[in-house]
Amino acid sequence: MAAPAKRPRTSDGSPLTAPCRVPGVARAPLTLPDPGRDHVTCFSRLVAGPSGGEPDGDAVADFLRWCAGVGLELSPKVAVSRQGTVAGYGMVARESLQPGELLFAVPRSALLSPDTCSISSLLEQERGALQSLSGWVPLLLALLHELQAPASPWSPYFALWPELGSLEHPMFWPEEDRLRLLKGTGVPEAVEKDLVNIRSEYYSIVLPFMEAHSDLFSPTVRSLELYRQLVAIVMAYSFQEPLEEEDDEKEPNSPLMVPAADILNHTASHNANLEYSADYLRMVAIQPIPKGHEIFNTYGQMANWQLIHMYGFAEPYPDNTEDTADIQMVTVRDAALQGTKDEAERLLLCERWDFLCKLEMVGEEGAFVIGREEVLTEEELATTLKVLCMPAEEFREYKDQGGWGEEEREEDSLTIVNIPNLQVSWRRLLRDSVLLTLQTYSTDLKTDQDLLSNKEAYAKLSWREQQALQVRYGQKMILHRLLELTS
Repeated sequence: MAAPAKRPRTSDGSPLTAPCRVPGVARAPLTLPDPGRDHVTCFSRLVAGPSGGEPDGDAVADFLRWCAGVGLELSPKVAVSRQGTVAGYGMVARESLQPGELLFAVPRSALLSPDTCSISSLLEQERGALQSLSGWVPLLLALLHELQAPASPWSPYFALWPELGSLEHPMFWPEEDRLRLLKGTGVPEAVEKDLVNIRSEYYSIVLPFMEAHSDLFSPTVRSLELYRQLVAIVMAYSFQEPLEEEDDEKEPNSPLMVPAADILNHTASHNANLEYSADYLRMVAIQPIPKGHEIFNTYGQMANWQLIHMYGFAEPYPDNTEDTADIQMVTVRDAALQGTKDEAERLLLCERWDFLCKLEMVGEEGAFVIGREEVLTEEELATTLKVLCMPAEEFREYKDQGGWGEEEREEDSLTIVNIPNLQVSWRRLLRDSVLLTLQTYSTDLKTDQDLLSNKEAYAKLSWREQQALQVRYGQKMILHRLLELTS
């Protein structure tokens, strides 16, 4: 990923609005000789998994030949492999690498996008009819077509995709597992939004388009379940062209698939980064990488709840330095309401909350985001604590001035290290909000801590249970630190 995705101001992590990873825009359709692979076999493997099919080595060899054919240049110092990686296919160093060394270069003509697929003209012609909340429909239709198209030039690339039936995104977990393992983390709510949006998009836009062009889309790909799986692939493996600084107010670019770049696994302490030029995307080492070590990209400044939601995994505690915990904005309101003594105080509190909504500091579905070393929504949280805690007469004056009052005092700065210096009323409200937030989880900190510290018990957990435990534990550690700071 070229540049880290911006951190969210709220907890709405729907992939139909969330950023993907980031590369470039291709212009012309890719045309290649028939790679000589059976497209039905490739599609069947992705949907149902291999059944005594080709060895991994053959798939990698085919992919490397495909790379050579499209001008995708891999350094002889790197290898695509399942060996020595944290999960699935990855990239490892054959020889030691130094910062600045080129790992591979992807020509923009080799990117798979609505502009490069074999139905690019049709997608461009129907662009207006394919607009959606996500902005992903054209790419998803390109994938649906190429997956089942006879002699698709992308077959060797698809062969390295994970089996679609084995994706570990929480959207594929039974609902009871999501609630049991991830209650309180924000993931179940984000997934429910995803599923509603995906279903709506499929039946209102995608299926009618495929049925109108049945000669291009076989019945095998007209499936909500397959569409959901491809949404997960786009969520986890696609990239977006980063906007220039002067274009920051524009809509984000549409996602696209970047062969080779999407093979790299993620860690917050990554050792490689993607760089852009007019004709190529280049993956470059940014740290020394010893021989035999895995090469990691970064998917952005991602908290563990975002990683499991969008990619199906979490980083083990304490490796994810970008981890965060959310305090729902309405939870702070509820904590403040707990302290009201009569109806008059309750009505005044509601008036304060309505004023904060008018200032666009809070919202019914928003969250205050707390990191390990900083409050990411510092202005919003500081203003909320100030307005909810100030004396009634001071609030009247503050409201009359439209929220413009005296300049912020240094002692009211809401940095992590300054929390113990906050006014007593602010600390009390923040502490009560944290306590209410901790009550939303299905387990307490000690239960999770005991599981993590017992290697034998942890090893017996399923993959999903392990990943969910890492998400919960990281969030609770941040929240418990807030409890200590507000005591």
